[in-house]
Amino acid sequence: MRARSIGAAAATGLALVAARDLVQKKHALLRNFPLLGHARYVLETIGPELRQYIVTSNDEERPFSRDQRSWIYASAKGENNYFGFGTDNDVEHTQGHAYVKQRTFAGALPDLSDPQAPLPSAKVLGGPRGRAKAFRPASVVNISAMSFGSLSGAAVTALNKGAALAGTMHNTGEGALSPYHLNGGDLVFQIGTSYFGCRDEHGTFNLDKLKAVVADAPVKAIEIKLSQGAKPGLGGLLPGAKVTEEIAEIRGIPAGVDCASPSRHTAFHDVDSMLDFVELLATETGLPVGIKSAVGEMDFWEELATLMERGDRGVDFVTVDGGEGGTGAAPLIFADSVSLPFRVGFSRVYGVFAERGLTDAITFIGSGKLGVPENAVVAFALGVDMINVGREAMLSIGCIQAQKCHTDKCPTGIATQNPWLARGIDAPSKGIRAATYLRTLRKELLKVSGAVGVPHPSLITPHDIDILNGDYDARTLGSVYGYKDGWGSLGPELAQEIAELLTT
Repeated sequence: MRARSIGAAAATGLALVAARDLVQKKHALLRNFPLLGHARYVLETIGPELRQYIVTSNDEERPFSRDQRSWIYASAKGENNYFGFGTDNDVEHTQGHAYVKQRTFAGALPDLSDPQAPLPSAKVLGGPRGRAKAFRPASVVNISAMSFGSLSGAAVTALNKGAALAGTMHNTGEGALSPYHLNGGDLVFQIGTSYFGCRDEHGTFNLDKLKAVVADAPVKAIEIKLSQGAKPGLGGLLPGAKVTEEIAEIRGIPAGVDCASPSRHTAFHDVDSMLDFVELLATETGLPVGIKSAVGEMDFWEELATLMERGDRGVDFVTVDGGEGGTGAAPLIFADSVSLPFRVGFSRVYGVFAERGLTDAITFIGSGKLGVPENAVVAFALGVDMINVGREAMLSIGCIQAQKCHTDKCPTGIATQNPWLARGIDAPSKGIRAATYLRTLRKELLKVSGAVGVPHPSLITPHDIDILNGDYDARTLGSVYGYKDGWGSLGPELAQEIAELLTT
């Protein structure tokens, strides 16, 4: 009797849904195929998950392939991250694939038995310009800019705890410095176009507030964000519904009110005034100051390098973000087609400074899918001194690449402000995973450097990597990107200094 009642209720429900489908005018598919049409929308909704777990091959999915994600997950958990039975790549026919050329003999190499895998920067950040608080970063791998607001408080806490355990730096992102950033990790304070955390009531830059922020926190450097790879030249909008009391207090904006970030800075208006701003921040705080930018037109970089040639003003570091970099939300056209991919963009920027003999005086930082070893090695060969990892760090604390960052419905609680979803993150244990991933990536870089016969990835040159160019042909990395002799390499003094530091 009960089963009959349940069946009748179910049939009635289906009949009502079918009737509604027949009379509604929004979806033609449902009008023509009542009930059955819903199956299409269900499959469309879970399509990414079906492709992720069932359809795609190990190297097919984007942004990160199954092999790449598997390596990150295993590395973060301290599990076996090796792969068996050989490569499943088509090694002779994959256009553009990079191949590292190992050396038969090598000099002194670092000991790989240390679980901490220390791998400091080959350059002293702020040293060439004599900044009062210049320092040598303890890790060439650091956590990229991801704001509280874009990420949950629990996710930021986990990442900062991981940074502290692994001895890396953690970039605050442009959303200001939150309490979640204060869990032991050293910080890079990012200044965006809205000057969150260092703005007055009118939204303009306030030097006194910046000095107060850096005085009360372990801020090691300041990064001025000009643009990012996933949405360059585009101002952001934080809807009022997402501007909670907590976020409002941290960012210095009214709660519950839409907050529009301009696409350009107001504290400076050209390269010349930007350098004045850089020197002001460095003088007042003593910290190294740099810029972050995606790469588009090259006039900006040409003028910056020309002005820096004089020697009286300059940035201490340049963070180049590739167009394949991540973001919480961006229009498709910006994510797909605005700004150059990392390798192309970075090589052009590096060449501008190399032509003027300035590369040893600047720390180059790369970002944009560089948190997997093969991409990182190519970046170092092109002349990068450090790399920032963003989405890879998110994967290490549980991200499943659901690509729902822009919906506030991240199922793992990382890219959301939903308290119920964020509670899924246990910050202490996830912090350990982030640290384990960061250490493992450093150790992988040391292993590859050793295979090439050098003690540090910054000593890998563009001649140590070949890029497959069509079937059965290859060119050196340097020739592909138009590098001249000596480009992509450290000067002799820097090279000797970092080699001795790692092998003594």
